[in-house]
Amino acid sequence: MGVPKRKPSKSRMRMRRAYNSVLTLPQVIECSQCGAPSRPHLVCPSCGFYKDRQVLSVKAGK
Repeated sequence: MGVPKRKPSKSRMRMRRAYNSVLTLPQVIECSQCGAPSRPHLVCPSCGFYKDRQVLSVKAGK
C-alpha cells in the first residue's frame, strides 16, 4: 500500500484545493420582480429589488 514519504506542504495542499473552487459556476436565479437573471441573496442589478423590497434606485439609462 502506498504511503507518502513526506507531509505535503501547505502551499501544495492549498493550490490543489483552490482548483476545486474554479470548477463550480455561480448559481443564477430569476428575479421575482423583473424576471432578469441574478445571483441569489444579492440585490438584482437590473431593478434594485431584494426580497420583494426596493433597496437600490437603478437609473433607466444604464
